[in-house]
Amino acid sequence: MTDAPAPEMHLHEARDGAVLTLTIDYPARRNALALPLRERLAAVLEAVEGDPSIRAIIVTGAGGIFCSGGDIAGMDVSSALNGRERLRRVHRVIRFLAAGSNPVVAAVEGWCVGAGLSVACACDVIVAAEDAKFMAGFGKVGLMPDLGLPYTLPARIGAGRAKQLFLFHRQIGAAEAERIGLVDEVVPKGQALAVAGERARFLAEQAPAPMALTKAMLAAGLDAALEVERHYQTTLFLSADHAEGRDAFMGKREPKFRGG
Repeated sequence: MTDAPAPEMHLHEARDGAVLTLTIDYPARRNALALPLRERLAAVLEAVEGDPSIRAIIVTGAGGIFCSGGDIAGMDVSSALNGRERLRRVHRVIRFLAAGSNPVVAAVEGWCVGAGLSVACACDVIVAAEDAKFMAGFGKVGLMPDLGLPYTLPARIGAGRAKQLFLFHRQIGAAEAERIGLVDEVVPKGQALAVAGERARFLAEQAPAPMALTKAMLAAGLDAALEVERHYQTTLFLSADHAEGRDAFMGKREPKFRGG
């Protein structure tokens, strides 16, 4: 049985013909991808995977923010088994987005950080408003990039540029993101969802099998990458540096990492 989202957490679903729009809405945490929301997102994506009436998907965030990352307050991994299970459940979302049969368009306004960046990069197309801001930032809390980002980001921008974002916690705007290939299209503020809808409607009219098989081929190697990530990140969940990073984040101070 999956955990039900808390009252202030919602994943809104809206149909427009063959296009399904999923909107992350968690205003208290700037649409942070808390575990209940990840569970709900995975359940919806699994349900529509076999639904022939759905031919394209849009993922976006409410309130002018795509997703501010993972919910740090909910990162309470207490054992290796707990950490591995947490990641196994979350990885379902990435598999459905990156390797599922439906084309997926991300409509990004405002912040797209951490787990939010992972979700966006697992999508097939990223449409970003001119005010969008992108950052990995996992190292700030003593973790490595996860939710497939070590696989999907280099595939978009190359390993060298990905390392700059991973290691230096660089924040980049929409114009630079488009220049380096992280974003496919930049649009005026407030227009990301509308333009993403145009792209999704086009994709929904194409032959579905070639798109599904193209996605499957491009995602070859994703499963292996997620399994390595599952092992490495679980080790980091239990590290002293992650505990320090989490405490520093919650206390709004700079962390002091000691290599433990």
